[in-house]
Amino acid sequence: MRYLKLILLAILGIALLTVALANRSDVTLRLVPDDLAVLLGWSWQREVPLFVVLFGGAVAGLLIGVVWEWLREHRQRAEAAAMRRTLERMERDLVRLRGRGTETKDDVLALVEDGRGR
Repeated sequence: MRYLKLILLAILGIALLTVALANRSDVTLRLVPDDLAVLLGWSWQREVPLFVVLFGGAVAGLLIGVVWEWLREHRQRAEAAAMRRTLERMERDLVRLRGRGTETKDDVLALVEDGRGR
């Protein structure tokens, strides 16, 4: 399994390197469109290789997706935490109630109910 993972990572690395080498030409990256820049009197632009734009867009999309899912699943995480606290409280109550019920009973019955008498 480890070798399969390494092979897949090597294939992914070669594919990314191939895309980067094939898209080395510079493109102009602008923050605002030209018409809006004229109205604002301000424009930001940079010359960057095309593969930087492609990989940057992919990474930005992945990060947005991760944050979106993390925010969307907040309700489920909160509900699971509440259920975990309820379960722990119920387990503590069960231990306490089992201990209280054996005070007036026979020792043999207490062992059987406790589960250690097997």
